Amino acid sequence: MADDAKQSARRLRLKLALEELREMKGFGTELVTLIIPPDRQVSDARQMLQNEHGQAANIKSKGTRKNVQGAIESALSTLSRYKNAGEFGIAIFVGSIIIGNNKNRMISVVIEDPPEPLLSFRYRCDSKFELTQLEEMLIDKKSYGLFVIDRSEAAYGIASGKRIHVQEHLVSNIMGKHRQGGQSAQRFERLIEEAAHNFFKRATEHANAYWLPHLENIQAIIIGGPGATKDFVVKNDYFHHEIVKKIAKTHFDVGYSNESGVRELVENAGAMMGEIELDAERQTMNRFLEELIRPHPKATYGEMMVKRALDEGAVEKLLFSEGLKAKDLKVHCKKCKHEWDQRVKKASEDISCPECAASGEAMRVLETVSVFDTLSKNAEASNTEVIIISTDTEEGSQLMLGFGGLAAILRYPWM
Repeated sequence: MADDAKQSARRLRLKLALEELREMKGFGTELVTLIIPPDRQVSDARQMLQNEHGQAANIKSKGTRKNVQGAIESALSTLSRYKNAGEFGIAIFVGSIIIGNNKNRMISVVIEDPPEPLLSFRYRCDSKFELTQLEEMLIDKKSYGLFVIDRSEAAYGIASGKRIHVQEHLVSNIMGKHRQGGQSAQRFERLIEEAAHNFFKRATEHANAYWLPHLENIQAIIIGGPGATKDFVVKNDYFHHEIVKKIAKTHFDVGYSNESGVRELVENAGAMMGEIELDAERQTMNRFLEELIRPHPKATYGEMMVKRALDEGAVEKLLFSEGLKAKDLKVHCKKCKHEWDQRVKKASEDISCPECAASGEAMRVLETVSVFDTLSKNAEASNTEVIIISTDTEEGSQLMLGFGGLAAILRYPWM
């Protein structure tokens, strides 16, 4: 995979892992978080865990003592696979989580390839996992300011990554046309222009206050509107001088100056907004949909069909919805020793043995592989581009809800 695709894959793996980890809860201090930055020795972390294991023997509650020591032992076992923390560090989350109906199960989640280097060492035992460092990696740092205006209303916001956020919609109190003449007409005209000036000033001041704290991460300010007002506001220095430096030279005509206008602005300015993925995502989905309705389509969807097409080297682009969170587990029953494969939607899902019906602590997960990892490896083997589609757009939602979260644009008509 190209570097950008690899980084997108890292971000998706982290996003899916964090969504699950946030939901996991334990009793008391039974969940262990261990974060090792790249400049920290794994041997130091191992020694610290061994000391903590000894200290845990002093916990009065038998159940808590058992679970905390079990979590530390699992973390030690995981660490034994690593000589060092790697280029970006390792994060280990382990412990006995509550899975409902007074049941709990030991889980272990390892993030060994985060999108950015981990910054500081962290060891914590709590009823929930410590996720702050990793969550900060998912904050979109590149963005575009969006502003639409006419004489009756205005709206502004920001687009970052695959998301559009409209911060505020403002309505003016500018009076309409009048029929009186003479001095009365001049007075009305003066009042109208004064009201317009005050509205333009209010709208731009609100936008300035919103953008200025984030200005270093804003690539450009995109201006739009249905008439000439947008050009007038820019030319007459209503915006803060630091904002002016970021305003794109091209202004865009849009039908409205409200939230719909902001979204239309993103569509119209898509070619300019190279860092924003919304436009590329929309084009990819539209190409897939166009192919699908042809007499001999170069497209398919659904896990079974996509897997077959990948195996045959027929896939040009693999479209994977970030809403598809399924995992394949290899599970061992401690009670009857039976082992089997099981598909789950999330790691905290309750599992029971198909042979003896045992569940909870009797279940030991030997291996966890996400559907994304399985398919992306197949894609890499056949030189297929992997495109991750968000669920924040209409097209992205359609992929998840209408096509099971998996689709493919093919190199040639297939089947």
